[in-house]
Amino acid sequence: MNRASSEVNGFSELIQRFERNISIQGKSPRTFDNYSRHVAAVALHFGKIPTELDPEEVKDYLFELQQRSKTPSQTYFKHTVYGLRFLLKAEGLPYSFLHLPAIPKVNKLPTVLSRQEVWRMLQTAQLLKHKLLIGLIYGCGLRCMEVRNIELQHLDFDRKMLHIVQGKGQKDRYVLLSEHLIRGLKTFISVENPNQYLFNGNQNRNIEEIDILTPKSTGFDSRYSQRGVQWVIKTISKKAGITKVVHTHTLRHSYATHLLEDGVPIIMVQKLLGHERIESTMEYLHVCQLSDQKPHSPLDTVFALYRKNGIPK
Repeated sequence: MNRASSEVNGFSELIQRFERNISIQGKSPRTFDNYSRHVAAVALHFGKIPTELDPEEVKDYLFELQQRSKTPSQTYFKHTVYGLRFLLKAEGLPYSFLHLPAIPKVNKLPTVLSRQEVWRMLQTAQLLKHKLLIGLIYGCGLRCMEVRNIELQHLDFDRKMLHIVQGKGQKDRYVLLSEHLIRGLKTFISVENPNQYLFNGNQNRNIEEIDILTPKSTGFDSRYSQRGVQWVIKTISKKAGITKVVHTHTLRHSYATHLLEDGVPIIMVQKLLGHERIESTMEYLHVCQLSDQKPHSPLDTVFALYRKNGIPK
């Protein structure tokens, strides 16, 4: 971004308008950061701002990206197109101005963990902090950003509720807290004594985590880093012997699926997930069956199942 601003004439002014218009549309700063990097890459490649490009130049650039990845669904290719789309919209120009291609939606069923696999992850995690990360993401259906943003004031142990503040789409919601999570959270808070955020990433407790838990940005941010959370989930899933590719969102997928399997109505699941459209929630109908039951945290079901079968705590 800084290099493009200094080397490409007009880019600094363009990106300022881009940031302003994305903010006005209600998009998150993360959306701007992601798309602006791709817009900057295009500007540096051609030495001029994208709105001055000929459509054939854009096609050549996208073709080069496609050849690198061998698939048009590769993330960098898609985000370049999306970034250019947002830029054109911000400048009041149609997509046809640069002849941008349509990106076909790939319909894939979500990867879902079994309850046994969730339990194995909880048992494999050695640090209480890691157990709580897994428990919160799965037990509350959180996104990575949402678990990182939990503040002490968001926890309501009396009502067994967690307040998700400004989640995706800048929407608030409440989710249920498992009693097992509450006990663990109280212990963690009494030992760690966090100040604002529940999870902080600047404490060098594990030598393997030092580089990824310390924020890399120029401004100090005490929260657990995104890379740190992802590292914990991937590392523990592998240690637990899970062969599926597990990401933080896999636990969220599992939360939704297990709730539906436990009979929680899909409208309630939509509300708990914070989905704007019911269609987003309906994808889980392909991997589960429904019945009628009150909403609850699926983490309670996992503990109840395995304690009943005599497996150690």
